[in-house]
Amino acid sequence: MLDEVERWLKHRSWSADDRPLDRLLAAKRTTATTVSVVLPALNEEATVGEIAGAIRRELMGEAMPLVDELVVMDSGSTDRTAEVAAAAGATVVARDSLLPRLPALPGKGEVLWRSLLATNGDIVCFIDADLRAFDPRFVSGIVGPLLTDPALQLVKGMYDRPLGDAAGQGGRVTELVARPLLNLHWPQLAGVVQPLGGEYAARRSLLERLPFPVGYGVELGLLVDALHTVGLDALGQVDIGVRVHRHQDGLALGRMAATIYRTAQLRLARGHLVRPRLTQFDRGENGFEPRTTAVDTEERPPMIEIPEYAARRAA
Repeated sequence: MLDEVERWLKHRSWSADDRPLDRLLAAKRTTATTVSVVLPALNEEATVGEIAGAIRRELMGEAMPLVDELVVMDSGSTDRTAEVAAAAGATVVARDSLLPRLPALPGKGEVLWRSLLATNGDIVCFIDADLRAFDPRFVSGIVGPLLTDPALQLVKGMYDRPLGDAAGQGGRVTELVARPLLNLHWPQLAGVVQPLGGEYAARRSLLERLPFPVGYGVELGLLVDALHTVGLDALGQVDIGVRVHRHQDGLALGRMAATIYRTAQLRLARGHLVRPRLTQFDRGENGFEPRTTAVDTEERPPMIEIPEYAARRAA
């Protein structure tokens, strides 16, 4: 590990308990900083209400107004996600209602990119909507360093990810794909514990300058681009405990891995690229049957280049 990374781990890694809520609220008032929380959701009726309700109760009341805005970005759900989220006190915004002149592309990154048009906070905090046993410390922990240290621009959550009853065995794409890629090609990011984690916060002034991969490569893309834009010392990470969520099957993980590799490849070279398709195999009646899918390659430009966003910010 680089000496620079060892120093970063000592000075830019914290626990959520390092900054009590009263300290965060005082810093928020002193700096007049506003905070938006975004939950990207696609058919998450089973969990989105609990998460939104906990944020409303614990972080948006009169006693602790840490969060100014709670938005659930509905990515075309066919269940009761929107209804459940609204009942829990969140503002629900349909993905397709934003930037109608640009047909929406499928993918998590697309929803996160469009969320910049649906929110106003100086700090934007992203929380996955499929979390179980959600703790509001997930929000306060990763927002805290941005409120108390003006030098920081992006803060990732780090946590244990159990796989069933096995502690720490989640994050298989992280360990098999993302971490090797980062260590080999962006060794400054070797100290990031959960590079693909969906819980992180950043200043709007940074997010609006970054391109957003539309699919599952968004977390790696934002992390790498943030490193090149603001430098390692502007990044941090906070231990928020244990993250429990729905796990994908092996084929879905393969598609995620291919998308993440492609995202890295685009950042390594903008010249010749391998064919962006992935063939996987299912066992059928006649043996193993191939199934080929496209790998997400689309990226949205920095939001600040979008005329509707510039006009909204200027209003």
